[in-house]
Amino acid sequence: MAVVKPFRGLRPSHAIAKDLACLPYDVMNTVEATRMAKGKECSLLHITRSEIDLPADTDTHSKEVYNKSVENFSKWQKNGWLVQDKKPGFYIYAQTMKGRTQYGIVGCASVDDYLNGIIKKHELTRPDKEQDRMVHVRVNNANIEPVFFAYPAVKEIDDIVNMIVSTEKPEYDFVAEDGFGHHFWVVKKPETNKLIEKLFAEKVPYTYVADGHHRTAAAALVGKEKRKNNPSHNGTEEYNFFLAVHFPDNQLRIIDYNRTIRDLNGLTPQELVNRLGSGFIIEEKGSRTYKPKKLHNFSMYLDGKWYSLTAKDGTYNDNDPIGVLDVTILSNQILMLILDIQDLRRSKRIDFIGGIRGLRELKKRVDSCEMKVAFALYPVSMKQLITIADSGNIMPPKSTWFEPKLRSGLVIHLLS
Repeated sequence: MAVVKPFRGLRPSHAIAKDLACLPYDVMNTVEATRMAKGKECSLLHITRSEIDLPADTDTHSKEVYNKSVENFSKWQKNGWLVQDKKPGFYIYAQTMKGRTQYGIVGCASVDDYLNGIIKKHELTRPDKEQDRMVHVRVNNANIEPVFFAYPAVKEIDDIVNMIVSTEKPEYDFVAEDGFGHHFWVVKKPETNKLIEKLFAEKVPYTYVADGHHRTAAAALVGKEKRKNNPSHNGTEEYNFFLAVHFPDNQLRIIDYNRTIRDLNGLTPQELVNRLGSGFIIEEKGSRTYKPKKLHNFSMYLDGKWYSLTAKDGTYNDNDPIGVLDVTILSNQILMLILDIQDLRRSKRIDFIGGIRGLRELKKRVDSCEMKVAFALYPVSMKQLITIADSGNIMPPKSTWFEPKLRSGLVIHLLS
């Protein structure tokens, strides 16, 4: 069963929480981070993207960047911008997007659970990205940013959350610049904290990495590393746990994660359409934007026109948890077979666009001639994600996009 543990969070004051909190480090580049931090002296981006405080040509993985992160993290604590709670506890973090709110429990997940498969994943990680986040966790001795977990919904936990959010004033309550609401409560009663921990231990057999596979792997590997380096290790140290926000699976929605391609592998637009006819039922939609309507239906934007592509029977296997995925169908039947993109994780010919940016972004990228063709997919479901993780399978790269993204900085976990 899952271990989810209360902890003494390091948090900002109510007055600066909105300015300090920021999007995760990996959804922006340095230029975007600089713009986002402008006018916000206390923004956590000075810690998570500390290259913004260094010369513009600084290598983002250089020692200078990590040292600056440590310097800023120390400064934020000395300035009182981040203060540690006196007692361990859980926190409730809710996010509101387009009138819908999802409620998560902020607590520490177990390194052992990750190593032993109690925490399940659905994506592969890249060693270079793991290493970057490992260094960041190691040098700061903290999980600066949380990871996004899902768990099978438990009514008793839902009831506790509903009681707190309906009767207590949130510690933080603000709408970020992207229009999403963020609401945060401290679970103060010792008996409530004990009950939450007990309910996870008794009723939640597994948790699932929804978003943040690299941060999860890095946190767990640093914890494992610290064990080896501590001759007095006893298993209760804070480095045995890492920061995660746990959402019940029935509150989460995955949105589409789309693809744009730089070239047509030597084909003309009409030749590509002709080749697609062997595996798909094709309907030309003209200039009007077309969004996929159901599983196995895709939209394609090519040469100023939108198309509906519906995979023909026999091109996929509904009994295969991976083969039935639309990302698999697209990869096997189009990207690899026709466009000769064999390694989706490393190819420079493909780019991935989160559905939050809309289909207009796909059209824009193609119309600008930066890309030649774009494909939009019907979103993966939470049921599919859990089925794949439970079966020990791995989804193709860039299969899921969760929104809203967690705001970093509302609470931090110190490793000692």
